[in-house]
Amino acid sequence: MVDAPDPVSRTLRAAPPDQLAEAADRAIRFALSATRTDVFIADYRISGLWPVLDPELPAAGFLGGSGAAQRCFSSQQPVRDSADDGRCRLYLPLSVWGERVGVLMIELPGAPDRVTEERAADIAGDLAVALRAADRETDRYRRARRRERLTLAAEMQWELLPGRSVTHEAFHLAGQLEPAYTVGGDHFDWSVDGDRLTVTVLNGDGTGLAASLLTAVAVNAMRNARRSGGGLVEQAELASDTLYYQHRGRRYVATLLLELDVRSGRVRAVDAGSPHVLRLRGGTVDPIALDQQLPLGMFAEARYDLQEFELAPGDRLFVVSDGVWAATPAEQEPYGERAMARAMRSTRLQPAAEAVGTVMRELHAYHADTDLRDDAVVVCLDWHGFRGRDGG
Repeated sequence: MVDAPDPVSRTLRAAPPDQLAEAADRAIRFALSATRTDVFIADYRISGLWPVLDPELPAAGFLGGSGAAQRCFSSQQPVRDSADDGRCRLYLPLSVWGERVGVLMIELPGAPDRVTEERAADIAGDLAVALRAADRETDRYRRARRRERLTLAAEMQWELLPGRSVTHEAFHLAGQLEPAYTVGGDHFDWSVDGDRLTVTVLNGDGTGLAASLLTAVAVNAMRNARRSGGGLVEQAELASDTLYYQHRGRRYVATLLLELDVRSGRVRAVDAGSPHVLRLRGGTVDPIALDQQLPLGMFAEARYDLQEFELAPGDRLFVVSDGVWAATPAEQEPYGERAMARAMRSTRLQPAAEAVGTVMRELHAYHADTDLRDDAVVVCLDWHGFRGRDGG
């Protein structure tokens, strides 16, 4: 006998994409006898959580970005917040395959039992999937995420991203772009396919819209090769040829391509420019030495060689663009000389999605909280070791 669909899930599937929060509110109130709900969405900088149902609240960002909601988002675990009158607010992470969307708040007349809390967690999971799917059909949740207007270049870059984090049984992966609202040519891309994880970090030549267009061509050329079954070399060479015959070597994209065998920890790499890769093992940060080859698009018919290195279970890789590594605010030494290693070591107990934010915050602090002079990308990859589908 097939179980009937959960009524809340059925309601979410039937709701218009721009009305998911309202549909969830009605369904949760009925199913769990809730007195109030709200959906909080993380902004582009992941600096706060912002309510969808009542976005005009004067203190919306403060209410959503501090206390229990923020603890829930950071830990990705349910958090209870009980009031003196017996009411209980349950905060639940809205996440899809490790992609952190936001937080669902459910206010109940009393403390929930285990069954109610498990039901609420299932509802949050269904709502997260629905919100991610709805992003293709409505601008409502994107508007909730932005705290200022994006430049056209930044709009294109955020649309091109695969996501900001992903979780797998063998690895965790996360990335962040800055300055979030004006980023131009820096970018990252990834794809999980069976036992292979492909990650690319790009630094498009120039600034603004021209750099964004250049990067978009490179990313889509590499995706075309990858989706056609091509390996890293074919991806790099197709993108390089495409860029060269469009710009005749006047514009190019510095790129690092990585392919992780999630079973063995073996990494293949094509280093075509300036992004740097560093390994955090225990408390030690070491650069991974790779032979740097020509940036994509610099010369006609450029050919690229593979290099390899190994990861051990527990290793953390950071890939950073020149906007991070070579940042020199106020004539200080480059951020990558020493300050970046300190920031990376400080992330040892944080998940990858928190670690990229820590490194970016330290970079902003290194700039004395002034605007970054260059685009910056941080990607963090944790490889845990492969245990197999059965955990063995």
